[in-house]
Amino acid sequence: MATTARRDLEETREVLRGWLQDRHGATDVEISPLTSPKAGYSNETLYLHLAWTPPDGPRRGEDLVLRIEPTGHQLFVTPDAVRQARIMQALAPHPGVPVPTIWYIEPDPAVLGSPFYLMGRVDGRVPGDVPSWHAEGWTVELSPAQRSVMHDNALTSLVALHRIDVRDGFDFLTPAGSGTALDRYLAALRDWHTWAQPSLRWEPDTVAAAVDHLLRERPDDPSAGIVWGDARVGNISFGADLSVRAMFDWETATVGPPGIDLGWWLMFEDFLCEAQRLTRLEGVPDRAAIIARYQELSGRPVEHIDYYELLAATVMTLINSRLGVLLMTSGGLPERVASAYARRTIRMIRRGLDRVAA
Repeated sequence: MATTARRDLEETREVLRGWLQDRHGATDVEISPLTSPKAGYSNETLYLHLAWTPPDGPRRGEDLVLRIEPTGHQLFVTPDAVRQARIMQALAPHPGVPVPTIWYIEPDPAVLGSPFYLMGRVDGRVPGDVPSWHAEGWTVELSPAQRSVMHDNALTSLVALHRIDVRDGFDFLTPAGSGTALDRYLAALRDWHTWAQPSLRWEPDTVAAAVDHLLRERPDDPSAGIVWGDARVGNISFGADLSVRAMFDWETATVGPPGIDLGWWLMFEDFLCEAQRLTRLEGVPDRAAIIARYQELSGRPVEHIDYYELLAATVMTLINSRLGVLLMTSGGLPERVASAYARRTIRMIRRGLDRVAA
């Protein structure tokens, strides 16, 4: 991660130790050396082990994750670490939607240079994106029946999320503006597309055509529920029994039709598999089967899914285009490599435009 490389990790560790010591009410707080995962650009993420002795008990230890709002790079228009932590706090009481425990939230940028939060580190396995979990990693070693269970458990958690009433403590998620939840989502997409213009170096006309279609041909969908925004198997930690231990990455969570999440789920499976000429692992359902199973689990029909898949591919292209620029400017990668993700989702946009035009 580019930002982590520029941060003085030992200095951050010492500042954080003092900050935590004040909050724990203990005098012997210790923090292990900070380490960072290999992937992740939407937040600066660091792993640590915290040990302390409470005033009224034996010494304790916890593995934690520190997530710091980005300053040196920005994939999204308005990154907001505090909002992400609040979402997980609000989701925690709801059955079927497990999230990491939020320990502390610090909105003051003076402490570490940007707002941050600390959450519990979940013991589980997460399917990989690079390389795709359809090609390498622990998921390949599972039996087809086990992969089927894994995917079904994941989809069941998505349906559980969509059953939550947004009025149950999620008012802060509702974006400002008028019209339906979809209208507000699309207004944000329009603004995002405008903000992302300097990063749209690869086929900007194709991206513009997709945005124009999405704004012009929006479906009549008045539904409004919690939208994860990054709904996919790779944002889930699974236990040894393939149960869902935690759902991660709530940066783009909002209020909108559940089709936004299902479209993203379908798009991302394609992105990690067929779009890079891989064969979907046996036991993992195909597009039609995922739609049918979601419909069965939710008890409601899936409508306008071609539209929502195109919407997902367009949003993913805005992210990947920005990421491509960051990989060139901060990571030093050649354009051919840095643009690969963006070019893949642009091909998906073209297929999506052909599908909605048919």
